[in-house]
Amino acid sequence: MLDRTDLQSTDRLTVLVRALLVKRSIDRPVGHRDDLTESGLSSLDIVTLMLSVENEFEVRIPESEMVPANFRSIARIDALVQRLLGELK
Repeated sequence: MLDRTDLQSTDRLTVLVRALLVKRSIDRPVGHRDDLTESGLSSLDIVTLMLSVENEFEVRIPESEMVPANFRSIARIDALVQRLLGELK
């Protein structure tokens, strides 16, 4: 059985985003560079996503990084996660 930690970070983020979309009954594919709010996520969904990212990657997102630009797309969130993980090393 494949552990989620074996997946690439973008794949793990896609799973998190997809789960939020399904929860909101939005059935559409989302590319890594697609704007998440244009895809149907609300600002509250983005906050939920932020908390999910912290949990999934075992990181703490500093308040200074909790800006809309960092959560605009899966690619932007992945860049943030990579920065945070790099700081842990």
